[in-house]
Amino acid sequence: MENQTGKQLKYVQIVEELKGKVLSGQIQPGDKLPSENVLAAQYHVSRQTVRKAIAILENEGYVYAEHGRGTFCTELVRHRHESGNIAVVTTYLSDYIFPEVIRGIDDVLTREGYSIILKNTRNSRTQEIRCLQELLQKDIDGIIIEPSKSQIYCRHTGLFEQLKQFQIPYVFIQGCYEQMKDSPQVLMDDCAGGFLLTKHLIEQGHRQIAGVFKADDMQGQNRHKGYARALAEAGIAYDPDKVVWFYTEDRALHPYEKLGQMVADGVLMDGVVCYNDQIAFEVIRALQHAGVQVPEDVSVCGYDNSPMAHSGELRLTTIAHPQERLGAMAAELLLRLIGGEEPGDDKILVEPELVIGNSTILRKNNL
Repeated sequence: MENQTGKQLKYVQIVEELKGKVLSGQIQPGDKLPSENVLAAQYHVSRQTVRKAIAILENEGYVYAEHGRGTFCTELVRHRHESGNIAVVTTYLSDYIFPEVIRGIDDVLTREGYSIILKNTRNSRTQEIRCLQELLQKDIDGIIIEPSKSQIYCRHTGLFEQLKQFQIPYVFIQGCYEQMKDSPQVLMDDCAGGFLLTKHLIEQGHRQIAGVFKADDMQGQNRHKGYARALAEAGIAYDPDKVVWFYTEDRALHPYEKLGQMVADGVLMDGVVCYNDQIAFEVIRALQHAGVQVPEDVSVCGYDNSPMAHSGELRLTTIAHPQERLGAMAAELLLRLIGGEEPGDDKILVEPELVIGNSTILRKNNL
C-alpha cells in the first residue's frame, strides 16, 4: 500500500510541476518536454509513472504527442480581451430543440457585436475534450457549453480550470457536472417539470404510472426525481419495474423495445412520463404496435414542447421549454461575466410550465 501511495504522489507531483512550468512560461508553447527516461531519472520513478503523468497532461490539453518525435507543449493562447469571439458548444446542432437554443444565443451575441464559434460534441465526452482543447488554442472571450452526459463523473475538470486561469468565463446551459455545480449556469428546473407531469396524470385518475428516463444526463435524473416525488406525495408506491432507464447510445432502440416487452409481460400501466418528446413518440409507437391505444388505454407525457409535440393529430401533454429564452439568458449571463460585472445570481433556474395536449385523458373509474 505504501509503494502504491508513493507512486501516486509521484505522478501527481510530476503533473503539478509540469503544469506550473507551462503556466509560468518556463515551458513555452512548442517546446519539447524531456524524454520519459530523463523524467523518470529526474523524479526517481519508473517510466510507467511518467507515462501516467504525461497522459493526464495530454488529456487536459497541456501537451500533445507526435509519434517518433516526442511530447510538446501545446500552443495555449493566453486570453486577449475583446477578441469579439465567443464559443458555443452544444451536444447536437441540427435537430430537436437545439436550433432554437442557438438562435436565442445568436440574437443576443450578434446584437452586441460578437462572432460565434459553433461546436458540437454529439454528446461524446471524448469530443467535448477535443473541443475544449481546440478552443484553448483560440482567442475567445467566453464559452457557453452544454455538457456531454452531465450525470457521469467528469474527468476533464482541468480544462475548465485552464479557462479560469486564462480568464475565459464560461456558462453551462441545460446541464452541469456535479463537481462544478457552483459554476455559472442556466438550467430548467427539471425536477419540478417531472413532478408537474406526474401530478397531472395522478389528478387525471392515473395510478399505474410508468417512467422512461435518460440515465447519463442530469436532466433525466432530475425529471425522475420529480416523478418519484409526485408518486410519494400521492401515496402511490414507487415500482422500479415500471421505470425504464436508457443511455445516449441506445436511445433510438431501448425505450421502444422495453415498453413493448412490458406490455407483453403484463406490466400494469395507465400512464407514462417520458424523458422528452422524442422518447414519448417512441413509447407511443411501441404501445400502438403492441395493440395499446393512446390515450384510451395509456396516457403519455413528453417534455420540451418541441415542434413534434403538436405537429399531428395526437398532441403531447408536455413541459414548455423556452428554448430561445434559455439561450438568450445564457448569453446575457456570459456577457455580464465578460464585462466584469457582478452578475448577482449566476445560477439561473427556469420554472417549468405544463402544456396539456390530447395524449392524456381523465380516467374517471380510477378516481
